[in-house]
Amino acid sequence: MDKTQRSPAANALTDLMLDLFSLNNRLLAAGDRLVADLGLTSARWQILGSVAEAERPQPVAWLARDLGANRQNVQRIVNDLRQEGLVAFEPNPRHRRAQLVVLTGKGRKTFDAAMRLQAPWVNELSEGLRVKDIQTTRRVLTALLGKLEGSGNAEEHR
Repeated sequence: MDKTQRSPAANALTDLMLDLFSLNNRLLAAGDRLVADLGLTSARWQILGSVAEAERPQPVAWLARDLGANRQNVQRIVNDLRQEGLVAFEPNPRHRRAQLVVLTGKGRKTFDAAMRLQAPWVNELSEGLRVKDIQTTRRVLTALLGKLEGSGNAEEHR
């Protein structure tokens, strides 16, 4: 096949990617509306959740890596969350300058409140969808994520 032509699978994947971009934008907007009264945005909620759900405190760089996000953006949001009293920094015994991000009591309460809002919303959103279909979609997305993480960036393949 000519390298400039897309295969049928590539065409289907391109359509899926366009749908994912649209879905992502709508999810972020819906998340912003859902947690606005808590003083959160989707981005703040995502970072707060990463800190809350981590097995142990992590530095900003690790949070960014796990989220697939830009470290500087995550640092800015973590700084905002710290100013709001939702997270704090603790010394990192492994690295003097890379402090660990930890949830405060206020941060835990805010995250828990966000999750109480999320449960009925996601229950309603999932109505009519089959668990098996959701699980299949997740496997496909996880496989694509693995390929993207394993291949570096697209510039390397041109």
